[in-house]
Amino acid sequence: MSALAPEERPPSLRDPPSPLPAGARYFCTVGRGLEPFLMREIRARLAVTQVEYVSGKVFFTTNSGLTMLKQLKSAERLFLLLKRQPPLIISSRSKGKVFNEIQRLVTGDPMCWVRAVSIWRSLELEENLPPEVAKPSKRKTGENENIVTKKLKIEQTLAMPGDAECQLEKQNSDKMEEHKDLTTEKENFQEEKSENDGEKEVEHHQGKLTFRVSCRCSGTIAKTFTTEEVGRVIGIALIKQFGWKADLRNPSLEIFIHLNDIYSVVGIPVFRLPLASRAYIKVAGLRSTIAWTMASLAEINVGAVVLDPMCGLGTILLEAAKEWPNASYLGADVSDSQLLGAFDNLKSAGLMDRIELFKFCVTELPLLSQSVDVIISDVPFGKKFKLGKDIKSVLHEMERVLCVGGTIVLLLSEDLHKYLQDYKESNITWNSSKDSTDEFKIVKYVNAEEKNRIQENVSSSFQDVRQECLDKRPLFGTLVQMECHKVSLGRTEAFISKYKKIHASELQQPS
Repeated sequence: MSALAPEERPPSLRDPPSPLPAGARYFCTVGRGLEPFLMREIRARLAVTQVEYVSGKVFFTTNSGLTMLKQLKSAERLFLLLKRQPPLIISSRSKGKVFNEIQRLVTGDPMCWVRAVSIWRSLELEENLPPEVAKPSKRKTGENENIVTKKLKIEQTLAMPGDAECQLEKQNSDKMEEHKDLTTEKENFQEEKSENDGEKEVEHHQGKLTFRVSCRCSGTIAKTFTTEEVGRVIGIALIKQFGWKADLRNPSLEIFIHLNDIYSVVGIPVFRLPLASRAYIKVAGLRSTIAWTMASLAEINVGAVVLDPMCGLGTILLEAAKEWPNASYLGADVSDSQLLGAFDNLKSAGLMDRIELFKFCVTELPLLSQSVDVIISDVPFGKKFKLGKDIKSVLHEMERVLCVGGTIVLLLSEDLHKYLQDYKESNITWNSSKDSTDEFKIVKYVNAEEKNRIQENVSSSFQDVRQECLDKRPLFGTLVQMECHKVSLGRTEAFISKYKKIHASELQQPS
């Protein structure tokens, strides 16, 4: 099924690029578990429709330009969608028939490719415009920033749907005006191109594109075909259909194909570099998309004091300070090498005046009690830096310096997450009285090992009530878990957990 539906279809690939149509269809790749965050961000930043997701991908339609698209922080890569259709049927079919089915991704709807390449040319031209042409006027830039700010506030405060629609309609109107201006500027820019560029454009429009096919196969099809075989079949089909030339080293156009048991997706990368590759990060640490997502959960308000007591290379602080600049940021670590790397990143990002770095231990923070509004941290669980059962003392110290109503967002390994859940559960025992009334009681232990001395009798009929009690029970003192999200870190899985500090008087002691 073709996902791109501009109002008019160009008759051939030889036509000059048409203006970027309203409602071009895109998709972003995203780390597993971050799809809801990316959907929320897309709705806040862009005027979008038809937002949906599958595992690892978010699809949407928008007429936003490259400047706005580049601002997406939780996405890995951005693609122009050519095709999205059901998975290929592999079982009980010959290899040749499956190859023919793969080729139909190209030959089945050639107009889809014509439209997509036309849109891609418009995007490419917009990206290559000189700064004085590509940048809108200061007045319009300010208007765009105000619109995004208002939309983010609407998203966070859950405003009425009617208000949100008004904002979207206003942004659509502004975008159409911007698009008209940009189209005129593009035409002027094209007329001033040099003779060499003109010759290149002639070859471009004659169909002499160079291309490369990048494939990802998983599930049943990966057991039958290699990515090289799939890429070769698609490449041959493109050469026969359009006369393009394959170039594996420096192609003008890249074709991305992902085949699995759920869908078949074909797209064109909008940017050569991934969105997740931040130009302002000199020394790579935690994945920037994870860092931004953690900061987005932290509810950073104007004037807030934000602390990362295990900052490492400072990625979380960088992402937070870039997106929410009107706050004070503190970073700390016990490793000299990590702090040096963080210093290089701050200098590269131009954030030396907004983020302060210190060397001290997370269990002995030289800060006053209730002096911090937000704590965000990646709890170490790698081979080089690892935090085991010391997590209890770390959380106790975080609780001390955090003000009432403050937020803690932590990235925890699966082992640490399970350890904390078991620790919280160890403080609750369940009993069933003889008259079949359901009761539970809270028991505080000096240490977790005492759990083994208690005989627990938990009936299956109590599971819902028991889970509700666990969810509301503070983890440590006055820290209550608000959210927990399982996310992928590549080869490993982790959890982003959000906690709120409540007042001691809010603790509900069961009878």
